[in-house]
Amino acid sequence: MKFKELLEIVRDEPLFETGLLLAGSDDATDVRKQLSRWTNTGKLIQIRRGLYALAPPHQKTRPHPFLTANRLVPGSYVSCESALAQYGLIPEYVPVTISVSLSRPGRKVTPLGVYQFHHIRREMFYGYHGIQVGSNQQALIAAPEKALLDLIHLKKQGDRGEYLQSLRLQHMDQLNPERLSEFAEKAQSKKLTRACETLLQMIHKEKSEYRIL
Repeated sequence: MKFKELLEIVRDEPLFETGLLLAGSDDATDVRKQLSRWTNTGKLIQIRRGLYALAPPHQKTRPHPFLTANRLVPGSYVSCESALAQYGLIPEYVPVTISVSLSRPGRKVTPLGVYQFHHIRREMFYGYHGIQVGSNQQALIAAPEKALLDLIHLKKQGDRGEYLQSLRLQHMDQLNPERLSEFAEKAQSKKLTRACETLLQMIHKEKSEYRIL
């Protein structure tokens, strides 16, 4: 395979996997050698084994961090501070893309950024959906309520009022109280039930202050 042929196949793809090129190939070994060679010469960026992106100036679309996170660990979704910042619920910039999955926890440092993956139990793997994160890019991300509950679940003493206040939550009108209660109940966690009660009080307080203004 020549690089021109590769561009014709993957030019519009932010990320691509080796399997896309091996389909119908008569010489898988040659394809892998070429990928390794193009990575070493700076034409490709290897994200993990078998996952690549075109390097500038060949790159037509830069992969969004959320899409990259999804592809790094299939079956994961973006959550916690990364999702909360995306929704504007916390004021801080989050330099590391944080996700949860059923797989082992881990931290992956790639040429496209740093990615943190937390393990959650299967009973808590819900409350996420796909969103548009760029041109022809979609990523799985937790709903605002679930991102908050995931963070509390993973944080030691995350249900304490002091910690919840330290998050400096803003624009809490985005949080649906019914959905928040539903997600907390579904987790069957006393910790999240306690946190939910405090959060509902915070939401009510923000709404009351907004009405006064």
